[in-house]
Amino acid sequence: MMAAPLTHKAVDSSMLASQAHPPRSLRLLISQYVATTKPRIVMLAAFCALIGMLLASDRGLSLQVLVFGLIGISLLAGAGFSFNCLVERGIDARMARTRGRPLARGQVSALGTLIFAGVIGGIGSWMLFTYVNALTMWLTVATFVGYAVIYTVILKPATPQNIVIGGASGAMPPLLGWTAVSNEVTMPALILFLIIFVWTPPHFWALALYRVEDYRKSGLPMLPVTHGSEFTRLNILLYTLLLVVTTVLPYLIGMSGLIYLASALVLGAVFMYYAWMLWRHYSDLLARKTFTYSIFYLTALFAALLVDHYLPL
Repeated sequence: MMAAPLTHKAVDSSMLASQAHPPRSLRLLISQYVATTKPRIVMLAAFCALIGMLLASDRGLSLQVLVFGLIGISLLAGAGFSFNCLVERGIDARMARTRGRPLARGQVSALGTLIFAGVIGGIGSWMLFTYVNALTMWLTVATFVGYAVIYTVILKPATPQNIVIGGASGAMPPLLGWTAVSNEVTMPALILFLIIFVWTPPHFWALALYRVEDYRKSGLPMLPVTHGSEFTRLNILLYTLLLVVTTVLPYLIGMSGLIYLASALVLGAVFMYYAWMLWRHYSDLLARKTFTYSIFYLTALFAALLVDHYLPL
């Protein structure tokens, strides 16, 4: 028995439905490309950029700069992470932590990822140049080059100090947020940069400690692999101490008040406790807790800086 032929109306309705709701395979492919941008890290970068904007808002913050600044910075950050996944797809496939990434599993193509990163990076650059300012655009592009090329391609496979040197790119978001509003690089912006720059090594090395076998398989010269656990733990302790000192700088230059100072000292004391215990009584569980706390620490520290800015004491 033959099925009744589709009417023009039915065909039109079917076409409209397919246009309104892309096929599941297409939505899945798009989500896989988006996953290469490491959305959670992009969100943290956007949060730090927002803090920089709000702290500089005494000079005026327009809705245009806020919206296009955050979107542009986020798009270029995502492009950098996508390029990172492209370069390291072979390494990611060997590591338990990263083998589920789309490129490592072959769910998206290398050429497609390269085009995707180029498109979103180009859109982000255009937004920053057109709707924010040229300084922020060039600094954000330099951050992309620093992370995607200098760190990922050159430093990461070459030296155990890769995360220290490459941390400069990760420390840029609050400075970029500041320049988006002020159109200049000032001392407060540099201090915001310095805080994240010093925070990055103890944050990342805590992860590397309990993932040391993963990094050994990857062939990357991470500090726990090249210099051992004890040396890495000592470095975490020393960098954490330096971090606590660095976080006092906003108060010392009059950028913040007592709310921030008290928060920084309390948060820093907890971080120092974790670093000390990690040095003296190591366990993978403690390293994991230290890594998790380091993320909370940075978020809470910047939130305290923002609260202090609007509720000065």
